[in-house]
Amino acid sequence: MPKSLPSTAGLLITAVSVAGAATTVPAAAASTAEAPAHAQVQKALDQAVADGGVPGMVAEVRDRRGRWFGSAGVADTRTGRKRQPNERFRVGSAAKPFTATVVLQLAAEGKLSIDDTVEKWLPGLVKGNGNDGGTITIRHLLNHTSGIFNYGNDPEEFAKFSGPAWLGHRYDTYTPEQLVKIGLRNPRPFETPGDGFVYTNTGYILAGMIVEKVTGRTLAGEIERRIVRPLGLTGTYLPGKETRIRGQHPRHYSTLFAAETDAKVYDVTDQSATTGWAAGGVVSTVGDLNRFAGALLRGKLLPPAQQREMFTMVKTGIKMPDGTWKDTWIPDTTYGAGVFSWELSCGVKVWGIGGAITGGFSFAMGTRDARRMLSTNMNIDKYGQVNSVDMVKTVFEGEFCPSGSQPRNK
Repeated sequence: MPKSLPSTAGLLITAVSVAGAATTVPAAAASTAEAPAHAQVQKALDQAVADGGVPGMVAEVRDRRGRWFGSAGVADTRTGRKRQPNERFRVGSAAKPFTATVVLQLAAEGKLSIDDTVEKWLPGLVKGNGNDGGTITIRHLLNHTSGIFNYGNDPEEFAKFSGPAWLGHRYDTYTPEQLVKIGLRNPRPFETPGDGFVYTNTGYILAGMIVEKVTGRTLAGEIERRIVRPLGLTGTYLPGKETRIRGQHPRHYSTLFAAETDAKVYDVTDQSATTGWAAGGVVSTVGDLNRFAGALLRGKLLPPAQQREMFTMVKTGIKMPDGTWKDTWIPDTTYGAGVFSWELSCGVKVWGIGGAITGGFSFAMGTRDARRMLSTNMNIDKYGQVNSVDMVKTVFEGEFCPSGSQPRNK
């Protein structure tokens, strides 16, 4: 991993400070009287804009009382246009559970087994630098224990997609095979598949390729047929080579991995989706993400055996040669097949999906029974001392941590 790459960038596929007046706009199913119940969420949104340099941030809560929508800041810093509930945005690695769901549905249909090796379905593709497709299973791909290097962290590629160089490569197109080869030209972080967790987009590109090999159809089509239409997700799709987001959407902004507080912010809305594809190419909305994540938690998309597989969690790190543990992803998380748990500072654990891309962070998480869900999006990716992961965590703590609760001791 390049030294300049932030640790939270494992979520990624790859000075403007707007503190506009925060707004709280109830969704159609909610009443304005419900808004005070989510005051801490609104406060976190306001702080992200006022103190964190986020152009705009939204959240949707679904619970027994219905739906609540809150927003702060703007969708477009040039026009001052406010953010809206049905806006589409790039969800980054929140695309992974879409791919994982399709794979597990195929397993339920007997068309593949998650114990199948990569070699069985993609013969000769995974080899070199200690990688052997005959020892890496589909399960290893889905829970990030394959040990295949994350192509987004390849030094040559990272140089293209960080800093102003990104502007000259924003429309570059990649085939899945090219992305896999980029990952494979780097050394493995650990020797034996299954012996550690290192987040890798390369594994999900391979999973998407296996879907297409097994079905003879596109991954985008399978996501549409198996998930989008059954759940009635009106704003969700996996783009092909198009570089613009369909329909109403916020502008997406980025510091292009610069960590300085006053780093220049760029409009990165239009960009190639081929750099993410099965690992991070999906476009969605806060409402759709809530509905999808809730369906996963309730077991609405998978039979019991595959549901158990999706939620068989592993620790997100590796054991070092000296026996010490090293977190390799977001601290206090465990990971299943595209889904993860996150223990908040008050000790409460939430479950769901999330991701980042150049231009934003998007999460949808809730209680394990999905009776209370929260989805959120900020239209910027920020690293350094003031970073997107911490601001997202504050939003979830505003909803799920009891009022006045104290952070637990580590």
